[in-house]
Amino acid sequence: QVQLVESGGGLVQPGGSLRLSCAGSGSIFSINAMGWYRQAPGKQRELVAAITSGGNTNYLDSVKGRFTIARDNAKNTVYLQMNSLKPEDTAVYYCNAEVSLDGLGYPPTFYDYWGQGTQVTVSS
Repeated sequence: QVQLVESGGGLVQPGGSLRLSCAGSGSIFSINAMGWYRQAPGKQRELVAAITSGGNTNYLDSVKGRFTIARDNAKNTVYLQMNSLKPEDTAVYYCNAEVSLDGLGYPPTFYDYWGQGTQVTVSS
């Protein structure tokens, strides 16, 4: 099957930076969109940033200008560079990928996969 493994979370002071990584492995033929979501305690999961296979990006308004999403298609990996972090960015961050397992079909069938989540805490 497919596994998404995240890394890079942790505790950082306000104004600091963190870089999250999410590497896909297993039966991956191709990946369409990849994204980062987050969920704070008592709140719904929200999309933070997404990137298509062609490199088009979109961001949650509150992170525009501070976060940057990027991907390495050869490594099936997506990154989230987070700068100027604020306490309200504190949440569990999850990566998501739309994966085709065999490339069959026109268009191919893509399945949603999720990472296990990584905690980001912004606090002094």
